[in-house]
Order: sequence, then structure tokens, then C-alpha cells
Amino acid sequence: MELNEVRQQIQTTDQQLLQLLAKRRQLALAVAEAKISQNKPIRDQEREEALLLRLIESGKALELDAPYVTRLFHVIIEDSVLQQQAKLQGELRGMQGPSVKVAYLGGQGSYSYWATQKYFTRRAEQIIDIGCDSFNDIIKAVETGHADYAVLPIENTSSGSINEVYDLLQHTRLSIVGELTHPIDHCVLGVPGTALNQIRQICAHPQVIAQCSQFLLGLTNIKVEYCDSSSDAFQRVQQKQDPTMVAIGGEAGGKIYGLEVLARDLANQKDNVSRFIVVARKAVTVAKAIPAKTTFIMFTGQQPGALVDALTVLKRHGISMAKLESRPIPGNPWEEMFYVDVLANTHDYAMTRALEELNRITKFIKVLGCYPSEAIQPTEVPTS
Repeated sequence: MELNEVRQQIQTTDQQLLQLLAKRRQLALAVAEAKISQNKPIRDQEREEALLLRLIESGKALELDAPYVTRLFHVIIEDSVLQQQAKLQGELRGMQGPSVKVAYLGGQGSYSYWATQKYFTRRAEQIIDIGCDSFNDIIKAVETGHADYAVLPIENTSSGSINEVYDLLQHTRLSIVGELTHPIDHCVLGVPGTALNQIRQICAHPQVIAQCSQFLLGLTNIKVEYCDSSSDAFQRVQQKQDPTMVAIGGEAGGKIYGLEVLARDLANQKDNVSRFIVVARKAVTVAKAIPAKTTFIMFTGQQPGALVDALTVLKRHGISMAKLESRPIPGNPWEEMFYVDVLANTHDYAMTRALEELNRITKFIKVLGCYPSEAIQPTEVPTS
């Protein structure tokens, strides 16, 4: 066959694959409806393992190797689980309508913008995005009713926790109602025709600078300009049209502003992932069929063993802790507030008892939110 003919057949096959994937997603949502009516959990990992093993065997007959089939269906299964969870939560709280207003950091093209799109496309027909210049502005947008939700980055695998967001959570009445993780691939982006050896100025958000510090150490005679967001950095480079000035951010975001990639994979860690939280004015109830996560803050006091006593409560009730973060308390030198993420639902008996006990032995405790966990661990199958 001629090359063009082969490409046309590939194009046709790709379109058929998309149609089949769309059909599979609709069937997964039908499964969710059946699970809701029968009060069954969303995930059945024994069934997922059997499914993967069957698909691997079928793939072998079609000359498709096991790692390829496994990676492909891990993505498909993850999408099915998240779609089903979103549907179940929507049924539980009642769908809000065709559109939601969401506040996030920066403008179109920022990492928070893409995280917002990723999270809410499963939950609303239309997203009215409200770009903000600071985390404080984001919180205020929801508190005042200007936005229904806010999406906030909370931690990154390379640069760690985002302390400003943790500190804001101490003082707001908003509740955490969701979470998501989003891969972060930092690139150097400049106006068309820019060369790496021409660079004299880099525009980027402080968190991006921290995540790419090793790459930046290898550069000389470079001025770093801190920006409010990645989209802000893109806009500055676009407006200047200066081949000595570049931005660091995501490739998809840079393309919105007409920028070209000069270098990729800049992060200090190969797997650079950010975790975002979703906050709203009203807390949500998480369906029992969905894995839940609860975040709370507590002040244990400075007496010896106070923190150990608090954590022992969680252990005694069989509650797994996912994160422990300490932050200073303004106005109280050398005293700290602890942020705790646990893998539990506040409506579970064990979690209810644990919170009651923590209330008695700590000086202060506040639940910031109970929400569906979107950390979907892939089902492993025997390598043989």
C-alpha cells in the first residue's frame, strides 16, 4: 500500500477506537447506576485483576504484549472508576445544574487551569472559569459567592507542600470537597525563533522555579523574574516578543500564547506531580461506596508525647494516615498546628470515635473536609 493509504487506514482505525472508548465509558456509567441501586462499592479489584488477566491472554493471541495491554487498560479502568465516582457523588448531593463557576490561580494555560478542566469536565456541562492573581483572591471568590468552587495546589512531588495554601486553610470556613493529582511537565518556552543560548531572562511562578532549581543552576548570567502564575509568565513573553526572554511552564499552556518549546523535562524529579484540592462553601457527604479521605487540623500543645498520643488514637481505631504536615501558629512562637490527611470517611464509626477522642485530648481540632479520594492505585497482575 502507498504511505498515504496506510495513514488513511490508521486515521479510520483511530476514529473507531475513539467511538469504542466513548461507548465503553457510557457502559461504565450504566454499571455505576446498577451499583448505586444495589449499594455496591465502586471498585472491585479482584474483578479488575481477572479482567486484566483475561485481556492479557486475548492480547497475546493478537500479538500485543502484556505490558502494553496492562498500561492501556490501567488508564481505561482509572477513567471508569473516576467517572463512576463522580456520578455516584452527583446522585448523592443532587446535580447543581449545567454550569459551575470555578476560581483558580492564573488564566487560561496555567497548571491550575488544566487541573480545573480535568476535575470538572466529569461533573458539569459548562465550566465558567475565574482566573485569580493570588491564593487569597481564590479563597475570597468562593467565600463571597462569586465562585462555586476553588481549585488550589496543595503539594508537589518535587518542591513539597505549598505552605501559603495550608496557612489559608486555617482561617477559612470553606470545606475541602474534592482532590485530584495532575502531572506537571515543565518546559522552556519562547517566541518562535528563540534559541537556548540566547536566553537572558526567565519568567516563572516561584513554585515552578523551586521545582526546576537543578536545571537553573546549570545556567549563567540569567535573570529570574517571578510571576503570579505560569499563564502570567506566558503573557509577559508573548507581549515582549524578545528572543532573550523565555517562560517556564506547560507546553499546552504555552501554545495558547503562541510560544514554542525549547527544552523539556526540567523538573528536579522525573515523576513531577501536583496534588490539588477543591474547596466550596458547603461540605459534602461521601458515599460509602467510594474511598474517602478526611483532612483535619489539630493543636496538641507542647507537652511531651502530645503528638504521639494523638497519632496513637488513629492507630488504635485502624485509621491509615496519608499525610502529616506542621505549620507555625501566628502569634504563638514555637507552637505548631498539625494538618492530617487520613484514609477514612467521617461517617464511619471508627472515624467518628477517633474524632471524639481527639477532641478530648487535643487543645483544638477542626475537620477541613471529607471528600472522595481520587488516588486510584492501578490493580497489579502477576508479571508471569
